[in-house]
Amino acid sequence: MSARLNRFFASRWGIIAAGAAIGLLAALLQRLGNPPNMGICVACFERDIAGALGLHRAATVQYIRPEIIALVLGSMVAALLCGEFRPRGGSAPVVRFVLGAVAMVGSLAFLGCPWRALLRLAGGDLNAIFGLAGLAVGIAIGVWFLRAGYSLGRSTKTAAVAGWAMPALMIGLLLLAVLRPQFTKDGPIFLSSSGPGSLHAPLLISLAVGLAIGFVAQRTRFCTMGAIRDAILMRDTRLLSGVAALVVTAFVANLAFGQVKVGLAGQPIAHSSYLWNVLGMVLAGLAFALAGGCPGRQLFLSGEGDGDAAIFVLGMITGAAFAHNLGLAASPDKVVEGVVQVGGLSAAGMWAVALGLVVCLAIGFGMREKQWSVEA
Repeated sequence: MSARLNRFFASRWGIIAAGAAIGLLAALLQRLGNPPNMGICVACFERDIAGALGLHRAATVQYIRPEIIALVLGSMVAALLCGEFRPRGGSAPVVRFVLGAVAMVGSLAFLGCPWRALLRLAGGDLNAIFGLAGLAVGIAIGVWFLRAGYSLGRSTKTAAVAGWAMPALMIGLLLLAVLRPQFTKDGPIFLSSSGPGSLHAPLLISLAVGLAIGFVAQRTRFCTMGAIRDAILMRDTRLLSGVAALVVTAFVANLAFGQVKVGLAGQPIAHSSYLWNVLGMVLAGLAFALAGGCPGRQLFLSGEGDGDAAIFVLGMITGAAFAHNLGLAASPDKVVEGVVQVGGLSAAGMWAVALGLVVCLAIGFGMREKQWSVEA
């Protein structure tokens, strides 16, 4: 790739272009069949993959999402072309796995990842404001830990096969999505016949969109968590300008496609339990900050050969399975005979969010380098 193009991707205009592309393509995916008020949601799509593999049995959210596969592979292609595919790992993998699982619990309490929160806002879902506020608070707490010396340690160079593991897993998932084998009677691979899991754009279009987003996001280091972190920690708004471009472009595209529905109650695949929208994203934001990236960024890093990011992704998929099997995920609002029934969390889900916050705080305090030196 030319040096001129690399300079563009590294510039503010490059990140703005990346954010605008994500916003436009997400709105387009919704238009072409992806769930309403969503377009792209890394957490929700990983949850759907967990369901398709039989890790949970929530029948309405089971589908191998091609976008997740393509985000990893698009990042891999960009990294290979630019000499940035570097197999590495060994930075507190078990802690990262736990953070991934906890982040998924928080995301499913809100019913979306940071990308979906932004896209929900661009579609008129005002519940996203509460989620984004919670996300900012969670990241701010994470920044406090960073300033206090928090670190998961350094990744080290590892064997090439380790770096290829995550892309290979994605290729395996792609084969399962295309071939749809039935390994046992009434067993996986599962595919929803109703609900969000049954709503999807054509496979080839989803793959093409994911590859494009994975490529440009890898080159620009696009990260929603990083945008807020950098603004708080270093007063650097370069990544934040890309996030703003995503929202603006998605809003304009949604207007053009007739996909804007302004309001709070009764939004598609969302709930208007304001407190748990906030607290769910506080938990998710803190976990993302402690892990060093939002779920999208973790996928892109795993495509570059980062085994630690891959562990976080696998933690999120496992967390999705636990969340649905144990009844921890939120339920959306329902409209019954013209009356909105507010959804939200079960008592178990509320306790799970509280426990997740305790776990993250314990990791934050326990993984400070000063604490290590004292114990040594």
